[in-house]
Amino acid sequence: MADKCCLLGLIILCSFLRGSEVDDPHVFCSSGENVRLPCNNALSDCTSTTWNYNRNLGTVELIKLGIKNEIERRERLSVGSDCSLNIKKVTKEDYGSYTCRQYVNGQQQGTDARVYLHFLHVSSSSSQTEISPGSSVTLSCQLYYYGVSCDTLVRTEGIQLIWVNQAGVNLQTDARYQILFSSTNCIITLTTTLLNEDHNREWRCQVKQRNEQKTSATYTVKYSDYVSNSKDPSTTKTDISTQAIIISAVVAVLAVVLVAVLSVICKKRPDNQRGTDGSVVKDQYEHKGTYETINMFIPTTPNTNEQTDDVTYTEVTASSKKQVQIDNVSRYSTTTFTCSSLTAQ
Repeated sequence: MADKCCLLGLIILCSFLRGSEVDDPHVFCSSGENVRLPCNNALSDCTSTTWNYNRNLGTVELIKLGIKNEIERRERLSVGSDCSLNIKKVTKEDYGSYTCRQYVNGQQQGTDARVYLHFLHVSSSSSQTEISPGSSVTLSCQLYYYGVSCDTLVRTEGIQLIWVNQAGVNLQTDARYQILFSSTNCIITLTTTLLNEDHNREWRCQVKQRNEQKTSATYTVKYSDYVSNSKDPSTTKTDISTQAIIISAVVAVLAVVLVAVLSVICKKRPDNQRGTDGSVVKDQYEHKGTYETINMFIPTTPNTNEQTDDVTYTEVTASSKKQVQIDNVSRYSTTTFTCSSLTAQ
C-alpha cells in the first residue's frame, strides 16, 4: 500500500513539474528584433530583481539587484519598470532560458520565474553566386529552442512552422514547392527551382502559436546578373540602333566642323595674289619682322584631244617668320602650314 502511495505521489509530482514547465512563458524572435521577457514574480521595487541566463554553458548573471552585470551584452540589456528584461537587436546567441529572481535583505522571495527565448533563423543551401534562374535552391527555417523539446512545443504549445509567400499565402499546397518538416530539430525546408520572375521574390517562414503569428524570418532572392540576362532582345536591338545613330550624328558634326575650320584657314588671307603654275607671291611685313609665302598650283588648260576629268587641285603653303628676343639677342621663328584641297567638277 505504501508503495502505491509513493508511486501515486511521484505521478502527481511529475504532472506538476510538467505542467509548470509548459506554463512557463515562451517568447519567439528573429534576428534584429527587440524582445521583452516578463518577470512574473516582480515586486514593487525592481532594485531587488536579478536576471540569470542559462544555455548549456552554465548560468550567467545578467542583472544583479537591478544593475546590469553582464559585460558582453551590456549595451543591449535593460530592466523595465515592471522588472521585465528587455533585449535589443536579438541574435542567435541570445536564445536560451532566462530566470527572474527577487531578493529582499539578501533573501530570495518566492520561486524563480522562468522564460524561454526561442530564435528563428532562415538560411540557403546555395551561395549567392549559385542563385540564378533554372537552379534549384533549398531554404531551411530552423527554430532554435532550449529547455523543452520540439515535440513538446508542437503538441503542447501548438507551435507551427510554415512557409508563406509575400501575400501571406501558405505554400504547402503549391505543387511548385517541396516542403518538409522535421520535429527532431524543429526545421522546415522549402525546395524549388528558380524562375526568371523570382528575382526580388520574398519567401517568409512564420512561427505560429495556436494560429497566432509570433515572429517570422524572410529570404529574398537576388540575381546578380539579372539586368543582363532578363533584358528584352527587342529592347537591346533598339538600344544598339540608337547608339549607332548617335555615333553617326557625332561623326557627321565633327566632319562638318573640320571642313569649316579648313575652309576658314584656307581663306584666311583673301588679299593674297594668285599666280600661275609654280608662281610665288611674297607678302613682307618688315615692321613685324615676318613674311608669308603662298604656293598655288592651278592646272593648265588640257589638250582638246585628251580625255580629262574636271578636277582642280589646290595647295596652299603658308610660312610665318617672326622675330623674337632671347637673352637680348634677336632670333627668328618660322612656322609653316600647308592646306590642300581636291575638287571634282
